[in-house]
Amino acid sequence: MNLARLLQRSANTFGERPALQVGTDLWCDYRALHERVTRIAGWLRRELSLDRGDRVALILRNCPEYVELLFACWHAGLTAVPINAKLHPREIHYILMQSGARVCFTSPELESNVAEAAVGLQRLLEVIESTGRRYQQAIRNEPVPMEDTADDDVAWLFYTSGTTGQPKGAMLTHQNLLSMTRCYFADVDHIASSDCILHAAPMSHGSGLYVIPHVSVGAANVIPESGGFDNAETIELFAQHHGITLFAAPTMVRRLSQDPAAAHSDHVGLKTIVYGGGPMYLADLDQAHKVFGHRLVQIYGQGESPMTITALSNWHHRDTTHPRHRQRLASAGTAQSEIQLCVTDSDDCPLSAGEVGEVVVKGKAVMRGYWRDPKNTADTLRNGWLHTGDLGSLDEDGFLTLTDRARDLIISGGSNIYPREVEEALLQHPGILEASVVGMPDREWGERVVAFVVARDHEPTVTELDSVCLEHMARFKRPREYHFVEELPKNNYGKVLKTELRLQLKDHENQS
Repeated sequence: MNLARLLQRSANTFGERPALQVGTDLWCDYRALHERVTRIAGWLRRELSLDRGDRVALILRNCPEYVELLFACWHAGLTAVPINAKLHPREIHYILMQSGARVCFTSPELESNVAEAAVGLQRLLEVIESTGRRYQQAIRNEPVPMEDTADDDVAWLFYTSGTTGQPKGAMLTHQNLLSMTRCYFADVDHIASSDCILHAAPMSHGSGLYVIPHVSVGAANVIPESGGFDNAETIELFAQHHGITLFAAPTMVRRLSQDPAAAHSDHVGLKTIVYGGGPMYLADLDQAHKVFGHRLVQIYGQGESPMTITALSNWHHRDTTHPRHRQRLASAGTAQSEIQLCVTDSDDCPLSAGEVGEVVVKGKAVMRGYWRDPKNTADTLRNGWLHTGDLGSLDEDGFLTLTDRARDLIISGGSNIYPREVEEALLQHPGILEASVVGMPDREWGERVVAFVVARDHEPTVTELDSVCLEHMARFKRPREYHFVEELPKNNYGKVLKTELRLQLKDHENQS
């Protein structure tokens, strides 16, 4: 079933309910949103000559047009390719090239960055302004009937980093995202048509995925006027709306709960904070519960199984009398309703409760595969299971505790960072002989990026190393610390022992 049918249903059932709001201002109701989407879909097909299955890149800050373009793509039978607006132009260039996006939508403040990324590619760049001539032309176009898509047609091409540092496009089908939506209602939260979701986190990722369940029941999508996350603005909006859900990285939850203004507010409008995308320390959970009450839900997912592997429900967060309450708070919860979860050894054999192995999952939410990458698809989906690359263990009650990431993934501020990508950037400096990057726990960001560097002759300055990193990747991926060493610890095969590097850092911190 085409995801756009969810919007069509809400337009019929909840036509006068607010669909999109900017701050406290109404953008449009559900009847108007559906009308605009059908007209934009007609513009995409007729004026931009897009055919069924064509990819459409969205590089935008959070804005109401994001929702309109997403559903217009689906209505027209196209594939949306949301891209993190904070990425470096080289990273955006690769995704545009690899996805084969025919059109790229961006906003005026991002135009120069995206134009640089699109150099040399035969792509049509559309700069979106709600009052601009082109967008006004789009919403005045003749509507087109909804495309009758198959369950395995790709709705969202979700680019997620790989072990080589090159992004991989997870093909998320209409069925995948409908399964995610059903799991939301069964395992994450209930939504009434009078509720809303506040999009402070990027809509290119989790917050955008959660547009779907909210649209399906006619709940409002609220976009902050800033187009992103701001403590004061978010806290103020908590008091101005009703039944608010906020999807947030642990960093965002931590910043909100530590804000003095939050401690002195009653948060009457806040219903649920869904957190995910990185580890949440128990002390931070305690602080969040103290400030917001038991309004938190945790989800664990990947781009390959969007927002849908496990959930730690609100009920489990507030079940303080349970003898293993603290242990459960430190877990990622239990398998979501349409997911089968297992922990296996290196031969893909199931392990017993308490044994640590790789987390593998199967279910209708699991991606169809990687776009134009049959080798990685076969490896990641071998034997019919999605191999997450995460290490963890299950207890007797089915609660999953994540212990490490088998592929050395660093999650900082809810964003994925792969060490090899940073190492390759550092090695572009002529004065660097070797580099190895690890993640270390950080109370502010979840993890911070730390680089161990072997210089050729003279040690480069931190400014020089930061500069070379910023030439090749997004700012948030650069190391927060540099440690100059004479050599890197290695095993007999020449592989760098990152575990030993982490131990060195822990010893250094203990001595400080």
